[in-house]
Amino acid sequence: MTETRQRLDKWLWHARFVKTRSRAQAFCEETRIRVGGTVVEKPSHAVKPGDVLTFTLGRHVRAIRVLALAERRGPAAEARALYEDLAPPSPETAIPKAPVGLVRLGEG
Repeated sequence: MTETRQRLDKWLWHARFVKTRSRAQAFCEETRIRVGGTVVEKPSHAVKPGDVLTFTLGRHVRAIRVLALAERRGPAAEARALYEDLAPPSPETAIPKAPVGLVRLGEG
């Protein structure tokens, strides 16, 4: 591969963090993603090997180091080779759910 950078949404899709390319675009627009500590809001933001991505996925905060770029969305083993998981999700590190009946500020 001759490219040195790749769109954030495309990389997230290739690395199998999201199921579809359109969902990857929406994820980048809706989720606070940090690249190297800086918040990015555009799916077109370019990532390169060595970048550290931090984002919330489900109930876990993920810290991912980009190891490689991809030309296609391959099998899971191939996708796993694209990144290093710096903070693997575990039950102990999950973001707690809000208690039932809890009213947020500004609601109700």
